[in-house]
Amino acid sequence: MKGLLTQVRSYERSVQLLMVNQFTINLGFYMLMPYLAAHLSGTLGLAGWIVGLVLGVRNFSQQGMFLVGGTLADRLGYKPMIVAGCVLRTVGFATLGMVDSLAALIAASAATGLAGALFNPAVRAYLAADAGERRVEAFALFNVFYQAGILLGPLVGMVLTGVDFRVTCLVAAGIFALLSVVQIRALPARRAEDAERQEREGGQGVLAQWRGILANRPFLLFSLAMIGSYVLSFQVYLALPLEVRRLGGDGEFGTAAVAVLFAVSGLSTIVGQTRVTAWCKARYEPGQALVRGLAAMGLAFVPLLLATAVPVPESGIGLWLLAAVPPTLAALLLAVGTMIAYPFEMDTIVRLAGDRLVATHYGLYNTICGIGITVGNLGTGAALDAARAAGMPALPWITLCALGLACAAALYALHRTGRLAAPRACAPLPATA
Repeated sequence: MKGLLTQVRSYERSVQLLMVNQFTINLGFYMLMPYLAAHLSGTLGLAGWIVGLVLGVRNFSQQGMFLVGGTLADRLGYKPMIVAGCVLRTVGFATLGMVDSLAALIAASAATGLAGALFNPAVRAYLAADAGERRVEAFALFNVFYQAGILLGPLVGMVLTGVDFRVTCLVAAGIFALLSVVQIRALPARRAEDAERQEREGGQGVLAQWRGILANRPFLLFSLAMIGSYVLSFQVYLALPLEVRRLGGDGEFGTAAVAVLFAVSGLSTIVGQTRVTAWCKARYEPGQALVRGLAAMGLAFVPLLLATAVPVPESGIGLWLLAAVPPTLAALLLAVGTMIAYPFEMDTIVRLAGDRLVATHYGLYNTICGIGITVGNLGTGAALDAARAAGMPALPWITLCALGLACAAALYALHRTGRLAAPRACAPLPATA
């Protein structure tokens, strides 16, 4: 921990604050969101489809508005979008705990999603700009703070929700309100350098900028290839818990085993991220590290695949081990693959953007990957259902392994053809009437 703090202090104040901000953002978000569905269906007694609608609106408003949020960050500055997102999430979280009408719940859910679309691209673009040549190491540290918030948030939320879910909402809203004030007072103003140049040269329309990004073929190919990493990492929340409960049941053992999955994923990142990044950076080019990270994520499901060849005990310690050990190993390997890939992934986006309109590129990237997660999870769910119906428990794990290796092969091809390298210096942006 001392070494981690030393590394953090070696960066500018703005970078340090962004890392602490991300921890706080995830703390507030994850103390509330895991318990929202139970509140809507239990306390408020809403039908299942309404619960799905409220949760879906949040996801749709965030994924659908990432590109807009990134564009606004490049045009108006990173700090205003970060502050606006935190203020909006303050209002959204407080509203979720205070209302019970469907219209108000949908509006609050949409506000929390839009908040994420505003500050996520801005935070990453700001971090990339101020970290400079140390971007890879900065994003490694950023991921440590990110995962720490994910790990601690549900634990705090569990305690608060045990009192009252409204208390959870108000505390989460208070965290974002405090974060808003801190950022207004302490976060230096920062704008994209190309935004300032555009003002001097007469500016360029938003649609023209979007067309230019969509014409960036290496960036789009990279975004598509990286979808698999997000689909695979999401299985810590989908396929792995379902597998634990399929074998171990929904009782105390199943709940404890699922908690271990999350703990292994988060703690391994907190402990190992900076070491893994330093080791990879000393040995591999960014493209090589990305290939190895995706390959590791694909191979993460091999323990589950091998476990399908083992007869399932009817009860006892053998059943518990089979239910808990392979998914836990898979969660650990997924975390290792993510640790390898994530800092180089974030750095590659900046390089493929040519250091221009970075927040807009992050926004489009998040949208592409978000759509990919939705499609991938539908496919994973279909594979799980088909496996049960056909008596082929290996099917989903074969599918996920193949997805990871296919994405690793796509990244290898992009690396070998030089498409992951920084583009040549771009010509000045043309002025438009």
